[in-house]
Amino acid sequence: MRILALDSSGLVASVAVVEDGAMDDQVVAEYTVNYKKTHSQTLLPMLDEIVKMTEMDLNTVDAIAVAGGPGSFTGLRIGSATAKGLGLALKKPLIHIPTLEGLAYNLCGITDIVCPIMDARRGQVYAGIYEFKNQEIQVLEDQMAVPIEELGEKLKKYLKEGRRVTFLGDGVPVHKAKLTEEILPGENITFAPANMNRQRAASVGTLGMQYYKAGKTESAIEHQPDYLRVSQAERERKERLGHV
Repeated sequence: MRILALDSSGLVASVAVVEDGAMDDQVVAEYTVNYKKTHSQTLLPMLDEIVKMTEMDLNTVDAIAVAGGPGSFTGLRIGSATAKGLGLALKKPLIHIPTLEGLAYNLCGITDIVCPIMDARRGQVYAGIYEFKNQEIQVLEDQMAVPIEELGEKLKKYLKEGRRVTFLGDGVPVHKAKLTEEILPGENITFAPANMNRQRAASVGTLGMQYYKAGKTESAIEHQPDYLRVSQAERERKERLGHV
């Protein structure tokens, strides 16, 4: 089985190919860029480079896994449009991977509570709370858009149980100081290393393999990103109309 995976939900653009082997799954290729370019400039050229380097026929792909949100509205639309276009052209199903589950899967196997956070601006984060059992992700608190203080309150019950919480994601540099100094001072929390703290298509693809085997697929026509909240432009429009 071969899964093509895409993630453009945040600042990072990432493409990967994951295959299942006789003994274990393997990442055949992964191309990740965290630089000041728009995903519309990077995603398809990255895919093209992987296809060339691995001499892969895209028709041999069984499904396309895509980080389906939440995240950057523009990034999600680009990822969604790319996945839908490939799905329609290749006549392959899509696998909608919740962005924060894919991000949490970077740390698959650790015993800590895993809390990915993405900066949602205005003091809010997109977040989820997870743990792993037998290499499988367990959802303790599903994806949410909440103030960072509210997330801290949700995490305190796990910390009181003696668990450690590991944070990762682009919300860490924005909120790390506040988490350690104001919200959860002195608590047993830590932060993922640089090689694991941003979106990786390899994680989306590996988790997508599990989704595929469980029958969790959708057609390209059915796929829609999960934004969790309205865009900033829509919020500002509603605020203006509210003052008319």
